[in-house]
Formats: sequence, structure tokens, C-alpha cells
Amino acid sequence: KYIFVYKTIWKKSYMRIFNYTVLFEPIEDGGYLVIVPALPGIVTHGSTIEEARMMAADAIKCHCEGLLKDGEPLPKDVSLHAEPVKEIISVELENA
Repeated sequence: KYIFVYKTIWKKSYMRIFNYTVLFEPIEDGGYLVIVPALPGIVTHGSTIEEARMMAADAIKCHCEGLLKDGEPLPKDVSLHAEPVKEIISVELENA
């Protein structure tokens, strides 16, 4: 999908829509933690699912704009072939 945006009479720019899978994890104190598997490092949150969606969209847009500015390619979305697995991992720490 492309959206044409006319910035001036002489110049037009092209906007393209990208879709990314987002995971919302309920937080114990309320709200949602958000991660984007295709874009490692993006972690955000929102008090409500609607706010979490808006925060995710903003984080994705800012991250992608930064990649484009640096001349980097935009990652493709990743497909989740199964539900995420939840488990507890125990570690030993000396002098903790």
C-alpha cells in the first residue's frame, strides 16, 4: 500500500505502510508491556490496551524513521508460528 503526499506543488513524497506483530503482556500493577519481535530493543508500555497500542505505534515509527535516516533497511515482520511460551528460569547467584 502506498499513500501519496504532496508537500509542495513541485515535490511529492511516497509513504508506505508497514505492519509489525506486537505482543502485549499484562502488567501486575495494571497496564501492558509491549514488545515487537521484529524490532529488538523496542519495549514500551501503556496504562490501557489502547494506550499501549498508541505507544507501540509511536515506538515503531520512531525506530523505523531512525533506521531509514541511517540508511539501514527496515526489518520484515516475523511470523509467530505458535503461542509464546511462559516459564520460570532459576539461576544461582553467589553472594547475592
